[in-house]
Amino acid sequence: MQIVTSPEDEAFLNELRAFLDANCPPEAKPNRDFLGEEDAGIPQWAREWQATLFDNGWMVPSFSPELGGRNATPSQTFVYLEELARQRVVRSVHFGGYAIVGPSLLEFGNDEQKAMAPGAIRGDTVWCVGMSEPDAGSDLAALKTRAVDDGDSFIVTGQKVWTSYAPVADKCFCYVRTDPDAPKHKGISVLIVDLDSPGIDIRPLVQITGSAEFAEVFFDDVVVPKANLVGDLNDGWRITMGSLAHERGGLWVEGVVGAQRALEGLCDLVKRNGLGGDPAVRRRLGGLYERVESLRALGYKGLSSFAQGSSAPEHSYMKLATSELRQELSEYGMDLQGAFGAAVADQASDEGRWWRGFFVSIAASIGGGTSEIQRNVVATRVLGLPRS
Repeated sequence: MQIVTSPEDEAFLNELRAFLDANCPPEAKPNRDFLGEEDAGIPQWAREWQATLFDNGWMVPSFSPELGGRNATPSQTFVYLEELARQRVVRSVHFGGYAIVGPSLLEFGNDEQKAMAPGAIRGDTVWCVGMSEPDAGSDLAALKTRAVDDGDSFIVTGQKVWTSYAPVADKCFCYVRTDPDAPKHKGISVLIVDLDSPGIDIRPLVQITGSAEFAEVFFDDVVVPKANLVGDLNDGWRITMGSLAHERGGLWVEGVVGAQRALEGLCDLVKRNGLGGDPAVRRRLGGLYERVESLRALGYKGLSSFAQGSSAPEHSYMKLATSELRQELSEYGMDLQGAFGAAVADQASDEGRWWRGFFVSIAASIGGGTSEIQRNVVATRVLGLPRS
């Protein structure tokens, strides 16, 4: 099922499909659920593809042309996201630049910083986002990396962890504590840190899947000009909420379509293994199908509300539900394979997709806001429950 609400949306979709057919490189349509470790970093094809999307108004369609878009409506943006997910098109392997840093600079930055946004969205400048720390993951307000006022500069000391793309990034959108005596949500600021500055040590972290796109970043008396402060001093929590909102905005579309693909893969696996006549397997697949389609319908309901100018509380739940469903789907694929599933060497094969998908799906329930955080958001902001 695909929703196209008007002739304009139909024309928009046809133009998008024609553009993808003519321009999308084969590497941007990987025949697997996730990019493999050979794709860690930002390969040249990805840089060129992101620039092509930007130059033709297809990077972020809702933006203006000078920002890589075409002033698309909310319904057209949804059509765009769903079509890319359906075709498995990788828009960018540099998510933080176009989805977090660029929009945040446009919303909170001064004129000079706003001028950095096109480069972040096009991929000309590679950014990492310095949020998580060893003692400040889900509880981001507990961050301890400090920035001490030193006249015309801040002196930054501390550590970030799980920092995506730090080994290849040019700049860090870094969240620091500038007032240690203020309540923890009140003393945070955001700095733009050049990663070639003296005193920065970047150490890649190898994941359970074998790739190393994350890193630890250590700051040892790093000098950052005060001109690199984004927004107002000690107003970083507001920027944090804006950044996370930009990150989570379209995740549910990819989540639902990804769950649908995984379910289709499970059905193929069942047929290959001769399990189609097992009533327990058929019942389990039927239940999973109902959940995928229910989440799709819920996402459409939220889209309709959003397009009419209302809030979409449904989408607060969608990220939680889709990430955990995809984890369950991958785990069931491993169950159906039995002991053989753990012995598959080729992670890109139909058989090897399930163990790799399971490992990566665990990360999906953390990135963009952990499941625990999402439950708190749903409880307080959607259901209106009191805080404990």
